[in-house]
Amino acid sequence: METSGDLLLCLAVALVAWLYSSVGHAGASGYIAVMTLAGLAPERIKPLALLLNILVASIASVQFYRAGHFSWKLFWPIALLAAPMAFVGGYLSLPLVWFKLLLGVVLAGSALWLVYPMKTEEQTVQPTRLAAIATGAGLGLLSGLTGTGGGIYLTPLLLFMGWAKTKTASAVSALFILVNSMSGLAGLASSGRAIPQGWHYLAVAVVIGGSLGATLGSFRLPVRWARILLSIVMCIAATKLLAW
Repeated sequence: METSGDLLLCLAVALVAWLYSSVGHAGASGYIAVMTLAGLAPERIKPLALLLNILVASIASVQFYRAGHFSWKLFWPIALLAAPMAFVGGYLSLPLVWFKLLLGVVLAGSALWLVYPMKTEEQTVQPTRLAAIATGAGLGLLSGLTGTGGGIYLTPLLLFMGWAKTKTASAVSALFILVNSMSGLAGLASSGRAIPQGWHYLAVAVVIGGSLGATLGSFRLPVRWARILLSIVMCIAATKLLAW
């Protein structure tokens, strides 16, 4: 830790990890926003966001599974092609302007989905296998391209389509994020891009924040507040990205 700016960055990513993990997410979009504001070079942001995502998604996956919210039947067809497509997306590199625009637009759309009238918790339906596989493939590619795990897109889609209750959507998204982030980072490494130095401090920060948030979200946070919190986080992240 060399400067006060480094300390503020660690505190910021810890807060992002706490907020996102409380709703089953790992925080990549938030890390991207914070690191961009901190002036980090674009080539450093994507690998760092994926690495931090892996750490927090691991914690969130365990906590939501322990709380009994995970559904393997819903998860596996969505994840089937997601990881290979995330690898492809991680291998590719978008120009910064397109990177920010793509991520900002998708986040804004996800936030709008959450305020759109949705089916009630009791009206969940199982998606067809083809729909689930196609959804996972598309979101996997998008997650690799943007340096996120895809959960920020998957959760609102699961809720909007009535495929899962809020807590189940968070649990499925957490493991979806973990798988995609690992695959995306592998694709990025295959293209010759390495994880930047100095990632250790950020890793410690997100593990602390993610542990607190995942415990709160999986066991204590009411469904209504989880949905509100998720919508607010998405709106903030989308606004920051599209305003720069």
